[in-house]
Amino acid sequence: MELVQNKPKYIADHIYSADPSAHVFNGKLYIYPSHDIESGVPENDNGDHFNMQDYHVFSMDEIDGEVTDHGCVLKLEDIPWAGRQMWAPDAAEKNGKYYLYFPMKDKNDIFRMGVAISDKPEGPFIPEATPMDGSYSIDPAVLQDNDEDYYMYFGGIWGGQLQRYRDNKAIEVGQEPADHEDALCPKVVKLTADMKGFAEEPKDLVILDENGEPLKAGDHDRRYFEGPWMHKYNGKYYFSYSTGNTHQICYAVGDSPYGPFQYKGVILTPVVGWTTHHSIVEFKDKWYLFYHDSKPSGGKTWLRSVKFIEIDYSSDGTISTIDGQM
Repeated sequence: MELVQNKPKYIADHIYSADPSAHVFNGKLYIYPSHDIESGVPENDNGDHFNMQDYHVFSMDEIDGEVTDHGCVLKLEDIPWAGRQMWAPDAAEKNGKYYLYFPMKDKNDIFRMGVAISDKPEGPFIPEATPMDGSYSIDPAVLQDNDEDYYMYFGGIWGGQLQRYRDNKAIEVGQEPADHEDALCPKVVKLTADMKGFAEEPKDLVILDENGEPLKAGDHDRRYFEGPWMHKYNGKYYFSYSTGNTHQICYAVGDSPYGPFQYKGVILTPVVGWTTHHSIVEFKDKWYLFYHDSKPSGGKTWLRSVKFIEIDYSSDGTISTIDGQM
């Protein structure tokens, strides 16, 4: 079932932004995106042209109301361990503190996860002096499961370096599995009580096909590539993600934050631009998909713009597919 009655809306036209993580804090909607810039770095499959150097935070009192840009809330030069490339972030709240999680290459060009803290959802955020111990790859997404339990989902192939690791350890010659082998899995890890570290070793989040078998690496239309997001709907855990080189947002459903998850379908078909990255949030009793495309920049893959659209659930809990070209 296609959503034809709704039209997407961009949140800003004064800067380029992408990879939006949307949350409701204190009754307001906050969006934590990456900040695209024209840095002149040549485009390649490792994503070196995505050379972001800071983060902005946006907020909205009403879904169709004015969007406030709270300005730069964290920049690369303020982070002691910084190398380059501040990619897709996420945020969480606990006990009145706000935590901004971000992937960034360290001085050895290895992606690690950082955390920065604020007393306000709009920042500014003060970074911790070192990256999160045991962290690697990209695209942190944090689920608050209850008052005490928070889980981070992460991982991205190619430039996101996930293929360089097995069992949370770097391997000498990292590459994707063969097409007939099980696909690389996104990772899930419970966070420590202080929200600054991993409380355990990250685990594989397994996505199963219709026969109950893990998706294969060659199943490019369904297997995980990057951009994880987790939300809960009617007591079920919905894990959604980008298929990367096939440019879809897909989802799978499970009964636990750890999974396993049963593949269900496509939420968003390919958008204008190479990447696709999203979040899903409930705001004032309606559900919304936040995502990005490159229409406003004329299709430049490294200059993207955040937009959103209302989504629809069927009575059986499935999500209607949205046309990414709208």
